Amino acid sequence: MRTLHELIDTEEPALSLLEQWAEQADLPVEILPPAENRGDVLVELQVSTHSVLGAMVYETGGVLVDGGWLRMLGSGHPRLPRSITAWNAGKTDRFFLVADDVVGGFFALNGGAFGSDLGNVYYLAPDTLEWEALEIGYAAFTQWAFTKNLHSFYDSMRWAGWQQEVCVLPGDQCFNFYPFLYTEQGSTQSSSRRAISIAEQYAFNTGVDRSS
Repeated sequence: MRTLHELIDTEEPALSLLEQWAEQADLPVEILPPAENRGDVLVELQVSTHSVLGAMVYETGGVLVDGGWLRMLGSGHPRLPRSITAWNAGKTDRFFLVADDVVGGFFALNGGAFGSDLGNVYYLAPDTLEWEALEIGYAAFTQWAFTKNLHSFYDSMRWAGWQQEVCVLPGDQCFNFYPFLYTEQGSTQSSSRRAISIAEQYAFNTGVDRSS
């Protein structure tokens, strides 16, 4: 178990990379200030600030991308009121949730649940309820999320006026759609939607049995 002192890299911290990507971003990127207990979160995570993930946790309360459409978890903030370690508590050690979006999609690092590509990012898509491989690690995922590639990724999931709804949605909520997005009738454009807790949506997405 490494101490906080051992986890803080003063020679090559990844914060400079994170800030550079944010400054060069194609989309709005808001880096939230870190929580007061950021050191505790980093020690629990056991990741050095030399890594982008460590910098995300220790130096930020999280990052809101594209007006809050995508939420990348850090040490927690009133606008993103869950730390990355608290959010993962009690779930599984075979993958590690790192980000989510307003339509109920979840991003996770592979810890063995999805195959041999450990550390790569997977996406639990709300329209299929299947984990999809992005074939990139966390640092590349972060850089990718700040580019117009995010728009292409979500092209079919946007609806008219989404910006006005997303900007006021709390960071611990997402939209729940009915008919459900994974059904033939489901669509973000035509389904009704309501805001629910992200925890409730995650439990729903991971609990649906589609084999029957």
